[in-house]
Amino acid sequence: MGTREKEMEDVLLEEETIKEHEIVLFNDDVNTFDHVIETLINVCEHTPEQAEQCSLIVHYNGKCTVKTGEYDILKPKCTKLLQAGLSAEIM
Repeated sequence: MGTREKEMEDVLLEEETIKEHEIVLFNDDVNTFDHVIETLINVCEHTPEQAEQCSLIVHYNGKCTVKTGEYDILKPKCTKLLQAGLSAEIM
């Protein structure tokens, strides 16, 4: 096995051990598109375009992953989404 192959194998193994969590936003019949978009911009640091696309995906598919990362970073963001009246959970 060459050096490059060994490095690639090490990178793949390292990627497998780091578990990425995600915040999933769920559709509801209460919040407006504007509120969802504004909240995603403020809480998840989305661009306006990202936030609009996520709001449409949630509306038509029932859910959308809006942020990925380490659990400790996502927890306060998910809490803020919930406090804003959105339906979200970390998976």
